[in-house]
Amino acid sequence: MKRHSLLILLILITLLSCGKQKSDNELLPIVKEWYGKEVKFPERPVFTLYGKDTVDYSIPQSTYKVLVYVDSTGCLDCKLQLQKWKELIEYTNSISNGEIPFLFFFHPKDYKELCQLFKRDLFDHPVCIDFNGELNKLNNFPHLSQFHTLLLDKDNKVLTIGNPVLSLDIRSLYIKQISENYDTVNEKEDNNSIGEVTPIKADLGIMKVGEAKKQAFTVKNTGDKPLVIITTSTTCSCASVAFEKKPIMPNETTVVEVTMKPKDVGFFNEIIMLKCNTAYPLKLRIRGRAE
Repeated sequence: MKRHSLLILLILITLLSCGKQKSDNELLPIVKEWYGKEVKFPERPVFTLYGKDTVDYSIPQSTYKVLVYVDSTGCLDCKLQLQKWKELIEYTNSISNGEIPFLFFFHPKDYKELCQLFKRDLFDHPVCIDFNGELNKLNNFPHLSQFHTLLLDKDNKVLTIGNPVLSLDIRSLYIKQISENYDTVNEKEDNNSIGEVTPIKADLGIMKVGEAKKQAFTVKNTGDKPLVIITTSTTCSCASVAFEKKPIMPNETTVVEVTMKPKDVGFFNEIIMLKCNTAYPLKLRIRGRAE
């Protein structure tokens, strides 16, 4: 096995085992089997919008594909994260001129619930409702859900394993791989920029439980390359983040708006991480007290 491939395998095993009950020794044979494996697709998959309206869509020939397979096990809403997928698709389109297809295959236990989630989250991307589980029959996916999301090459061979909307590290692997073929802002070190945030922290004072307050932060690009906010993460589900999804040119700024809606009585001191094409994520801090 080439040294580069071995390094990729070791990285994947480390990321896939983080926070899981499976040990590296248990994951190693699965990763080795699936890395570089060709994924087979049903001959004539039917794609729909919102799980109902059939659309004229076929799997295109492309440099990369992202395959998302969702089976009938576990909490469907927890696994889907449709809003995060919408953000990732939008960002990927911006760096690839919309050339990378995201292929969603669902083998649902509750078809009605699935359609309701599509409608709730306004998820208007073509999806395949695989009632007979044909995709799994062709490929025999592992039972572990972290092996159900794959980045494929032009020959449908697996390049990266893992769910990029559930892990910033996995997401970075996807974007790094994709960016290598496009002359645009990406996560390569030679395209890194520098950013600064003001204010560094904000105090919202006293709030009522369930009350929503907004705080604006200004992100300035102090580097000489375009600055891109790739994704965000928060230490609490009571904080949501909004920003304009386009590159910030050198010496220009953008506003990141954080909405805080505390769910419990007490003090809060939250950190919002902005994953950018910078050496380290940018941090926003917001605190206050709910009563």
